[in-house]
Amino acid sequence: QVSAALKEGRVSPTELCQQCLSLIKSTKFLNAYITIAEETALKQAEASEERYKRGRPLGVLDGIPIAVKDNFNTAGIETTCASNMLRGYISPYNATVVQKLLDQGAVLLGKTNLDEFAMGSGSTDGVFGPVRNPWSYSRQYKEKSVPKSHSEDKESNWVITGGSSGGSAAAVSSFTCFAALGSDTGGSTRNPAAHCGVVGLKPTYGLISRHGLIPLVNSMDVPGILTRCVDDAAVVLGSLAGHDPKDSTTIQDSFKPFELPNLTDVSKLSIGIPKEYHAPGLSGEILAVWSKAADLFRNAGAKVVEVSLPHTCYSIVCYHVLCTAEVASNMARFDGLEYGHRSDMKESTESMYAATRREGFNDVVRGRILSGNYFLLKQNYEKYFVKAQKVRRLIANDFVKVFRSGVDVLLTPTTLSDAAPYKEFIKEDNRTRSAQNDILTQAANMAGLPAINVPTALSERGLPIGLQFIGRSFQEQQLLTVAKWFEKQVQFPVIQLEEVKRHDHDVFQHEKSASFS
Repeated sequence: QVSAALKEGRVSPTELCQQCLSLIKSTKFLNAYITIAEETALKQAEASEERYKRGRPLGVLDGIPIAVKDNFNTAGIETTCASNMLRGYISPYNATVVQKLLDQGAVLLGKTNLDEFAMGSGSTDGVFGPVRNPWSYSRQYKEKSVPKSHSEDKESNWVITGGSSGGSAAAVSSFTCFAALGSDTGGSTRNPAAHCGVVGLKPTYGLISRHGLIPLVNSMDVPGILTRCVDDAAVVLGSLAGHDPKDSTTIQDSFKPFELPNLTDVSKLSIGIPKEYHAPGLSGEILAVWSKAADLFRNAGAKVVEVSLPHTCYSIVCYHVLCTAEVASNMARFDGLEYGHRSDMKESTESMYAATRREGFNDVVRGRILSGNYFLLKQNYEKYFVKAQKVRRLIANDFVKVFRSGVDVLLTPTTLSDAAPYKEFIKEDNRTRSAQNDILTQAANMAGLPAINVPTALSERGLPIGLQFIGRSFQEQQLLTVAKWFEKQVQFPVIQLEEVKRHDHDVFQHEKSASFS
């Protein structure tokens, strides 16, 4: 919709960019951005404006303001991974996905906040402080929550965004950009999308290049897409997908961008409901929304079947072993020699290494490095790492069997509950929280399957609840078509942000109604 407004001259790329930058400043309290690239963004917007004047826009993304999670390399803009280890680091090159967006004329507003090195599920553990969920300041939430005192309203009552791509989810949710990149290793795009009421797409492993995404778990990492509607996610996917000679894990086949059809008949669809996703800790509210969604498909004529993914119960433990093992390997590059933080300790090379890593990494990162190295010890390798790889294969095979049985798409919850208040969330350690919050999402990463969060309803507290669709490998078009149909049926409400309303603009009004219709 806003792309059409740019083409018709109802708004210019510069005006749009300035509007978004103004919104970023007025919603600074959300802490969604680490770096705001104002000067660069305005230059990109001016270049876009010239192309529109000549009648030669580069594509549908030309002039569209976007944000990028701060674990993607960006030439000339600081890339920190929300860590002291990389504070001040400026990459000499762009990640492939960033370059592809810029080649399409997108305007990069800045880099978004995250858990340090993307290790977490709340966006609360980075060195730049926690991200606040925009819904904490929405009329919907304020009307339902009753603070004990006025001061508690803003300072204590706010809820988390989920993570680790919480900054990107908050940026999209608060209208400061039209799309954002996250990363998804065990649910880090879908989890915050569910808590912030936006669409979060994790594509099939290998469909989008990981080159320039600072790695967490190479065998599971996927760049994720956050938007306000499913159609937008399809547009961004079309710009990013395809082979990259710099990433040997990308598909060799060329990818053809697609437009999503308006599905009217779902009678040929088979929707699988995995019984194992009725997990311990799943809130009654989420269960009710999940059941209602299944009934929605059934009443529309789709075949809804209960299916079994029997190895799901082992997946979170298996994920923890593989995740920490790969983290230990990936974090070895941060030694204070080539780039990033270097300690002043000069007694010996070993002491400089140790001091650099102690000063540069937080407890969460150091804990995962220690766990991973323990699992990779010679005496433990077979017992933990190899066994986890075998279980991973069984988990992937569960999905293969279900899809071979005729199921087109799986429907599951994305999270166990709506967003937790920050004060409650930080009572437990990162390891416990991640184990709880990744339980419904990480199996798709281990199997390499595409999955998408679609905002579905508001909880009794006035906070978003999302549901997850998991598709067959490389069948993004089918997955997104089903998600679009579902999105249209549920009519998820628009966030009512007083802070944003004061800075509102016709184009934003136009775009909001389009995104949620």
